[in-house]
Amino acid sequence: KFDAVASQYSEDKARRGGDLGWMSRGSMVGPFQDAAFQLPISNVSKPIYTDPPVKTKFGYHIIMVEGKK
Repeated sequence: KFDAVASQYSEDKARRGGDLGWMSRGSMVGPFQDAAFQLPISNVSKPIYTDPPVKTKFGYHIIMVEGKK
């Protein structure tokens, strides 16, 4: 599962299982934000995620969006 892999290999907040909570425009670095807001909503049973991972000054990120407000 994504949360188990995120917990094992992440070096930041994703150690909680990859859930970063609700994010708003302007609260993320550019490439991460652009990718996150372009993704459709999906779930772990049928994930749609960034491929390849998104590179930012903080490292590489695999992003999946589970909801939008």
